[in-house]
Amino acid sequence: MAFEAVIGLEVHAQLLTNTKIFCSCSSSFGAGDNENTCPVCTGMPGALPVLNKQVVDYSILTGLALGCEIRENNVFSRKNYFYPDLPKGYQISQYDEPICIKGKVTFLVDGVENTVGITRAHMEEDAGKSTHHGDFSLVNLNRSSVPLLEIVSDPDIRSAKQAGEYLRNLRSILLYLGVCDGNMEEGSLRCDANVSVRPVGQKAFGTRVELKNINSFRFVEKAIEYEIGRQVDAIEQGQKISQETRLYDPDKNRTMPMRSKEEAHDYRYFPDPDLLTLTVDRAWVEKVKARLPELPLQKLKRFVSEYQIPEYDAQILTTSRPQAEFYEDVVKQGGNPKAASNWIMGDLLRILNEQKLEITQSPITTTQLADLLKHMDAGKISGKIAKTIFEDLAQKKYVGLSVEEIIQKNNLTQVTDTKAIEVVIDKIMTANQGQVDQFRAGKEKVFGFFVGQVMKEMKGQGAPQVVNDLLKKKLKGE
Repeated sequence: MAFEAVIGLEVHAQLLTNTKIFCSCSSSFGAGDNENTCPVCTGMPGALPVLNKQVVDYSILTGLALGCEIRENNVFSRKNYFYPDLPKGYQISQYDEPICIKGKVTFLVDGVENTVGITRAHMEEDAGKSTHHGDFSLVNLNRSSVPLLEIVSDPDIRSAKQAGEYLRNLRSILLYLGVCDGNMEEGSLRCDANVSVRPVGQKAFGTRVELKNINSFRFVEKAIEYEIGRQVDAIEQGQKISQETRLYDPDKNRTMPMRSKEEAHDYRYFPDPDLLTLTVDRAWVEKVKARLPELPLQKLKRFVSEYQIPEYDAQILTTSRPQAEFYEDVVKQGGNPKAASNWIMGDLLRILNEQKLEITQSPITTTQLADLLKHMDAGKISGKIAKTIFEDLAQKKYVGLSVEEIIQKNNLTQVTDTKAIEVVIDKIMTANQGQVDQFRAGKEKVFGFFVGQVMKEMKGQGAPQVVNDLLKKKLKGE
């Protein structure tokens, strides 16, 4: 019997506000234990929450980017459960009246457009963090009341790969908006996956299993892949799938039971009496809408159409907004669009990776890269010389000098004078008569040897096409 997976993702995005959602404590990462706390976020009796307006702004902006309906009336509810890192005994969240509903994310998988619906996106506070040390545990409440936007997808995903691409594209959207830093290692973007399987053709869903707090795209894909296989094997052996929450162990590449899965009624949701109904009118929505940037898929399609680059290139270039803007700035300054794409995806990203830099910290400016490409297109320098200059710029060897000044200072201008090139070719042929005879005997593979020798003698400054054309004539005795 053939089975298909039914997958939905719940993504918790920490919003990039300076302070927490219901108090004025800092929401920054890395402070000392319990340093960013106050009576509100530690749940002291009588302390009252006050909503952070920027959290609402960021939630509206995200909802608009996801094509959601922004609800006018919003209610905060108490989600009741007991855990040591939840000092109030409840989490302030949204339940039946969330701020964003009915959206979608469209993205590419192997060049094919996929669309996954968004059920809802709602505001809530984070819990604290427990750490376990042998016989005792410690609680750090710095994260308590840090603002989160939980984005819940429809059960539209059918494979681990599709889930990974959905998550990557959702993260890109959040980064483009500037509402989340997307750092999965620090916990500012966390993902839970709901996975079930059913026979192909069956409309009813299978029993859903939740995979909790997976902290990388790769692990999301591997955890889902494993869980699909586990459930299919269990069903084929006549076993019943339990509705439960499971954890993923990346070292063993397997999921393990954590607890039975709670239903909504287990949390005893009810409206928080300390927070009034939040009204979001159209004027507020329109004001936020004016801040919407061009989103990743829109930019990808525009790059393909406007700059005539392959979809693959555009997909990589638009991964982050700064990277896309770097590329476009190079092209707007006259850099060849395809060449700019090649250099950024290859040499520049390699150097940034080696130096552990973001593209906003690139040692090579957009002006320098554009100038390099223009000099190559004009035939003033060869690709080899351009790469040498590029590497020197990356090592900050020529601080304050333009590409033109570097070329002039080091006499790197490409030689196109046929007479000067012929002198070098004659010298190389005289010194390598054996290889000349081999070429004329039909062993044309030695042609590359001659090209290399001529370019070496000319220190890479010979115009490649001129060198090739003259070499062919000379070697053939024309």
